[in-house]
Amino acid sequence: MTALHASVAELNTVLDGSPFLAPYGFVVRSCAPGECVLFVPFSPALERPGGIVSGMTMMGAADVAIWLAIMTQCGTEEHWVTSDMKTAFLRSGRQEDFLCTARILKLGKRMAYGTAECTGAASGLLAHHVLTYSKVKP
Repeated sequence: MTALHASVAELNTVLDGSPFLAPYGFVVRSCAPGECVLFVPFSPALERPGGIVSGMTMMGAADVAIWLAIMTQCGTEEHWVTSDMKTAFLRSGRQEDFLCTARILKLGKRMAYGTAECTGAASGLLAHHVLTYSKVKP
């Protein structure tokens, strides 16, 4: 079994130290090796017309959740970046919080591959994402 290399508190510290993420209000709810559950509070500033949760918010949550899931296996000191992302929007979320659950399916020395799902508190499954990350050499 893989050891946990970053705790919920450490992942939330990463979020707090990333000013570009501040508008989203992301909070790590739980983690396990290769997994991260991110809480995304509804924000009127990030909605599309009609009260719909924006796609960019869901894609951003998936991107960050996978990034943090990698940290649960590699620690917070390594640097990884998104190299590919595919998203299927399945349903609209309307003025609601959602969870984004990320799982690493394969972690190599230089590449990571995983999925993330955004699930609305009232609407159910909103989006499915498939992401590939690349390790950045120091």
